[in-house]
Amino acid sequence: MALAGEVGELVAEFQWLTPAEAENPDPDTMARVRAELGDVTGYLVRLADVLGVDLIAAAHVKLDESERRYPPELYRGSARKAPPLPSCADEDTAPSGRVGYMP
Repeated sequence: MALAGEVGELVAEFQWLTPAEAENPDPDTMARVRAELGDVTGYLVRLADVLGVDLIAAAHVKLDESERRYPPELYRGSARKAPPLPSCADEDTAPSGRVGYMP
């Protein structure tokens, strides 16, 4: 899948950088990162369009789920895994089960 390849190219731009370099890339690296982000975004938006997924709605559902699974007062500073969530009836899911589905 082309999306995976483009994500790999994006990650490769950071592979050998120090944390400080990754946070403040030089202009040449930043230009390559910008181009790869454009490629990743294009493929991601196209995939979402073909599948009928509203990316913004899907991201909101995922953020809400993470907030429920990892309450800051219990998980801040911890790497432990949260237990699975029970299913929620109020999530933005389609009859097909796809998150953020747009009919």
